[in-house]
Amino acid sequence: MADAALALPPAPAPARPRVLLVGTALAAAASFMGVIGLLGYYLQARAEVISSGAAWLPKGSSIPLTPGNMAFATMLLSAVTMWWAVDAVGKNDRQMAYLALGLTIFFGLAVINATSFLYTQMALPVRTTPGVLIYTITGAHLAMIVGGLVFAAVMTFRTLGGEYQGRDREGLTAAALFWYVTIAAYAVIWLAVYVTK
Repeated sequence: MADAALALPPAPAPARPRVLLVGTALAAAASFMGVIGLLGYYLQARAEVISSGAAWLPKGSSIPLTPGNMAFATMLLSAVTMWWAVDAVGKNDRQMAYLALGLTIFFGLAVINATSFLYTQMALPVRTTPGVLIYTITGAHLAMIVGGLVFAAVMTFRTLGGEYQGRDREGLTAAALFWYVTIAAYAVIWLAVYVTK
């Protein structure tokens, strides 16, 4: 009986729970809710000022729509390249995965550039209520973008090291999830801050 037990093959390794994906989903949800909470306060403050008959933005300040539109279009392009990266790793096409991840990182940097250009065009003093709120909301979103870029860069290096291939692409899927939540947050900011002003 003891010999029979020794002859059995070892039990298979237990299935690893998707810890990275679940943790990323929780972090992305928390980040999104933080931005939505700031936007809620912004919309309430703006509605109160406008209902009293006063102008929301101080004199000499304006929010041009073009930089915000360009940043939004760039974020939408980055959604395509991020999914391209996940799909390429699933097909073991490393060259396309590297190209797609590089483009995604490039597009994220372009959005940061467009937002910083928008800051120079607004002429909005920080000491005003609209200034504090707009810079806080857009700054929180920039922090999400930087976090997403760092996440994508780490996943690029892990893919380069051969950790992700074929069906095992949990890290890239998690990075894509965070990136898509970042894009969704920007869509809400774009509508609430840049379009409706």
